[in-house]
Amino acid sequence: MDATEIRRLAEQEDRHWWFRERRARLARELRRLPRPRDGDRALDVGAAGGGNTRVLAAHGWRALAADISPEAVAIARSRGLAAVRADARALPLPSGAFGVVTALDVLEHVDDDERAVREIARVLRPGGTALITVPCDMALWSPHDEALSHVRRYDRSGLAAVVTRAGLVVDRLWSWNVLLRPVVRWRRGRGGDDLRPPHPLLNAALGAVVGGERFLPVASLPGVSLILRAHRPYRGNPGDAPASGTG
Repeated sequence: MDATEIRRLAEQEDRHWWFRERRARLARELRRLPRPRDGDRALDVGAAGGGNTRVLAAHGWRALAADISPEAVAIARSRGLAAVRADARALPLPSGAFGVVTALDVLEHVDDDERAVREIARVLRPGGTALITVPCDMALWSPHDEALSHVRRYDRSGLAAVVTRAGLVVDRLWSWNVLLRPVVRWRRGRGGDDLRPPHPLLNAALGAVVGGERFLPVASLPGVSLILRAHRPYRGNPGDAPASGTG
């Protein structure tokens, strides 16, 4: 993703329904985890301008944004976030240092996604949680994907296999943006740009629809995106697990 696109997304993410709902999903998953202790670290891989990194920080984690783009790192730092320039396939960070690692709509941009997930597993501490989101279903491939430099879209089995081969244990894998899938497929087939700022009323309506999915039994149905929660297993005695902040 080029610098212009990164700036564009950073400008929109506080208002656009899709970014707001993704942050809400992240916050919901973080609330399911034990509260972090002082100094517990979280890493946001492919953080762009740090919109999701701010969610990690708001939930008590000492959060670090990592992105390959100098522009993204500069934006994150301008927001008061700790940020480092890093390739997801070779993170310049110590092993076992983070209780949570997020990669939210990142892996689809990476040619060697298996290497990137192995790096996520490496920097997670035992018991730590990985939260990953990706676009799903190659049947939805469109110029939208090409404009965002996507390499692929995922199905459930493919995403689970990549994560499992990296040594992580999948805890849950589910869909989101299910109710709007027919609209997305129609719009993208006509060359529509999902990330162009919609009219405020439409923005609110779309946000209400996708937000309503949190209360409906639709997570097993085909959607536009997938969410995966996994953890790095303990290799020794599970009784050695820390009491909190591990996921």
